[in-house]
Amino acid sequence: MVNAKAISLLCFAVFFVSIHQCQAVEESVILSSSKPREYGSFKIQEAADYHCSYTVAIKTSCSSTRITRDQISLSFSDARGNQVYAPRLDDPKSRTFERCSTDTFHLSGPCTDRICQLYLYRAGSDGWKPENVKIFAPNSRISTFNFNVFVPYGVWYGFNYCNRYEI
Repeated sequence: MVNAKAISLLCFAVFFVSIHQCQAVEESVILSSSKPREYGSFKIQEAADYHCSYTVAIKTSCSSTRITRDQISLSFSDARGNQVYAPRLDDPKSRTFERCSTDTFHLSGPCTDRICQLYLYRAGSDGWKPENVKIFAPNSRISTFNFNVFVPYGVWYGFNYCNRYEI
């Protein structure tokens, strides 16, 4: 005989997991509706306050170069211009950005609202193809930016969806 409380608890758990997964997928769809672009007039803003912590997971495509020794930098921000900048994420000695791998970074920066802009910068001759970048921000859903193209040399390259969100 099945316990009614156990069934109720199981139904609640399935419902909760379903809702949580739908929210993460919804955010991914919003942030992957176009291809990344070069952003020529991009400027790094030096932030004075670093009160928030972020986790960034970068998945390198299985069709990328086997390894890269290229310098990889990242910047993301919200519609208000609160920007988090990581000048150099790569570390060839630790096999960072190896084909078919996911690398996780812990960054600090100013607190942001919904992250709507993300750019990568690559300097070097090996080449590199990220599949996606996921940002886990405090008090926010996961922001996923789908690349799946090689990042060009020497330019900030990515997405700006900030004009879609009201400040």
